[in-house]
Amino acid sequence: MGVFDGWLMLLLYWASLALTAWAFIDALIRPASGYVAAGKLSKPGWAAITGLALLIIFWQKTPMSLLGLPAVIAAIVYLVDVRPAVGGLQRGNSNW
Repeated sequence: MGVFDGWLMLLLYWASLALTAWAFIDALIRPASGYVAAGKLSKPGWAAITGLALLIIFWQKTPMSLLGLPAVIAAIVYLVDVRPAVGGLQRGNSNW
């Protein structure tokens, strides 16, 4: 593998690790009632999916593998679909 390929794979690894870690931490800090109110899978379900995605990326050391790609896709689905739905319900009458 060339130098460019090595750097590209390293960049993909760190980016996918950061993405899955963000999804996992976000799934943990959201209130469980928000998932139910939004009609999404439960909080433990999304925490398990994103946590498993994080572990897969960490252990495989590459997102470009048979298990790595679905792990990244699961984190993206959480961040694009579930997070806005659950976060939109929290805004309500908050002082923040």
